[in-house]
Amino acid sequence: MTTTAQASESRVTQLKDKIEYAETGVLSKVLLKAPYCQYTLFCLAAGTDIAEHTSTRNAVVQVIEGRGTLTLEGKEINLESGVFVFMPANAPHALKADTNLAFLLTLSDV
Repeated sequence: MTTTAQASESRVTQLKDKIEYAETGVLSKVLLKAPYCQYTLFCLAAGTDIAEHTSTRNAVVQVIEGRGTLTLEGKEINLESGVFVFMPANAPHALKADTNLAFLLTLSDV
């Protein structure tokens, strides 16, 4: 589900209600797209790895539930509920979900 926001519109979403896990792999849902920002809910099944990659946009990860490890620029960061991580554009990063892991990823051009 993708929603394009207008400057004058407000949105309310209960993130916990949107969380779904596949038996393996990743499920992602774009919750909102605005001209310079995108909000995507990622749900990773336990044991899922996302290989190292980069993004041309700044990114923020906000963990909702579960546990995992984010390797950001060679440094390991423990992910658990409540963790907030800022990643600058072009920073190499990889991810491993130890348990089912859900997080909100915000991509921004600014």
